[in-house]
Amino acid sequence: MDGIPLGGRNEHVRTFAVEKHRTDRLVDQVIILALPTISDSLAGRMEVVTLLPLAQSEIRRNQSNFLDSAFAGTVIVPRNPMVGNALIERVLIGGYPEMVGRGDPRRRSAWAREYIRAIVERDVREIADVERLDQMPQLLRALAHHSGQLLNFTQLAGQVGIDDKTARRYIGLFEQLFLVRRIEPWYRNPLKRLVKTPKLLFLDSGLLAALVGLTIDRISRDRGLFGSLLETFVAGEILRLATWSEVQSTCHHYRDKDQDEVDIVLEDEAGNMVALEVKAAATVIAADFKGLRKLAVATGRAFKAGWVLYDGDKILPFGDNLAAIPLSCLWGD
Repeated sequence: MDGIPLGGRNEHVRTFAVEKHRTDRLVDQVIILALPTISDSLAGRMEVVTLLPLAQSEIRRNQSNFLDSAFAGTVIVPRNPMVGNALIERVLIGGYPEMVGRGDPRRRSAWAREYIRAIVERDVREIADVERLDQMPQLLRALAHHSGQLLNFTQLAGQVGIDDKTARRYIGLFEQLFLVRRIEPWYRNPLKRLVKTPKLLFLDSGLLAALVGLTIDRISRDRGLFGSLLETFVAGEILRLATWSEVQSTCHHYRDKDQDEVDIVLEDEAGNMVALEVKAAATVIAADFKGLRKLAVATGRAFKAGWVLYDGDKILPFGDNLAAIPLSCLWGD
């Protein structure tokens, strides 16, 4: 492999094969080609593999993939559905191996805070020239409080005391560092009444919980705190599963001018659709399917499944291709 200049540092080269015709591997927590010191595009000589925090099925050593089953119109029925406080605890831990391996919530939070500090003080400097690094943790905390909401740069910038342009730049850096992900809206040209603003989601629910100080005690006292955190958790699981699913799909959200929405809309290369709504409750009613029904009508035969993932232990049918399913169907045991 020809040398890639890294500005005198080799931290981004973790493993390196020196034999001719072997595959070289570059691994780091930033997008390598975003580094300003790298001038070689490596076009035709590399394949980018996104490594996100662990999916629950990986943690539990379960090889099934929820997405492959979903596009086939089937549900992986969990043998022991995870509900209530057990589910809350799982969501609070997230998927970072260092947090999964720490049984003490205080140690998990301490690791998360140090991780954020290291990213801001070290990794941001690797990919950008930022004068006011002290503003970035403030913006990241603001994003944590808005995870799952429509992206409003003006509102976020105002909370931190920066301008829109700076907010856009900083959020772009957070995306390059795999802390947040922009979820684009799903729409087709005939559907003119759709909202076309992206949502922003944290990539890991455990990191989000540590940033905003969520604990199992706080959520038990105020269940309303669980909604956006749970949506963040589910979206993170879907994005992780998509990296090794047999079905290649893109992730979107759906929202129309009537404020009817679907949290997650997946579309494969053939145009087939799977739609998921997340509900942090143990009961489900027909009204919870309003957005899913609208999307089903709009997409017709392409609509393969519309499921409400909820904090329950039973699969409940609600019509053609519509059902409420336990959240632990995501990892299937």
